Amino acid sequence: MSINSFGHLFRVTTWGESHGPALGATVDGCPPGIAIDEAQLQHWMDRRKPGQNRYTTQRQEADAVRILSGVFDGRTTGTPVQLMIENTDQRSKDYSEIAQKFRPGHADITYFQKYGLRDYRGGGRSSARETAARVAAGGLARAALAALIPGIEVRGYMVQMGPHRADPARFDDAQIEQNPFWCPDPQAAEDWATYLDGLRKSGESVGAVIEVVARGVPAGLGAPVYGKLDTDLAAAMMSINAVKGVEIGEGMNAAALKGSENADEIFMGPDGPVYSSNHSGGILGGISTGQEVVVRFAVKPTSSILTPRRTITLTGEETEIVTKGRHDPCVGIRAVPVGEAMMACVLLDHLLLHRGQVGDAGGRIGPA
Repeated sequence: MSINSFGHLFRVTTWGESHGPALGATVDGCPPGIAIDEAQLQHWMDRRKPGQNRYTTQRQEADAVRILSGVFDGRTTGTPVQLMIENTDQRSKDYSEIAQKFRPGHADITYFQKYGLRDYRGGGRSSARETAARVAAGGLARAALAALIPGIEVRGYMVQMGPHRADPARFDDAQIEQNPFWCPDPQAAEDWATYLDGLRKSGESVGAVIEVVARGVPAGLGAPVYGKLDTDLAAAMMSINAVKGVEIGEGMNAAALKGSENADEIFMGPDGPVYSSNHSGGILGGISTGQEVVVRFAVKPTSSILTPRRTITLTGEETEIVTKGRHDPCVGIRAVPVGEAMMACVLLDHLLLHRGQVGDAGGRIGPA
């Protein structure tokens, strides 16, 4: 049983701990001939790495990714691609005081109840540091998608911080890279900066909602019942640390709509079917429609805060805890590139599954 892997044909296995010497990913099933090098992967790693501004953890990691296998002369060989990221700025002593205490909101207590031991230095495998490996694998998936589906684009951004939402009427893709929150609404980004500064200085944290959109996805990816594209997307996003909810398209709000409001009407366009809206999030019956694939996920507040919290010790004694160390006041900020990576990995996996099962047998709509 592999509980450290995801994907079917494009299969990613991550390994390593937050305070170990290194972490990384073994990627099996990448098609051969995909142009890739460490510099391409580093571009995506740099978007996630810590310490880039005052709104993220001040742990200083270069997150330099190395390709150890599966690439020759700048192209994938079709064999497993081994990706490694060394840890260089661990401060395990920051966690010595909690070795005998469980941190509320963390996986400390459940890991101990399951395995009978736990790595208290930053959470070990439960640390969000593990997501660096996913971003590296996602960079490889992006390169393969670009080669197989020219023009495809995966884009993530924050749409809510705490109770404060971005205004869709002000969305501008060009703004996403211009602020530390990956927010397409410049006014919201400005407001969030002030809001988060106050929380950060008081030792508090806050949650967020991230939206990830894939444009240029062909119709036909996914399969009915157990092979649904949205099933795997939901599982992929839910597997990200601190994620507590996932929506596809209209999501939970669909329950408040009438059938006439929710069903996307279909028309014939010059190049095939077009839709009046996208309440489905680009997926019907588990299969992509050719529209934008839209996924949102909710990230809980960082549980490591300076506000004292009640807890218990390993021996069952009641006590109080303050979690020291370097932590994100809003972990949702660095979850944006992680969500993009998971979207890319799932889309590539389903593209390979589709080609393997269906090939060119899909039905055409319109004049012969």
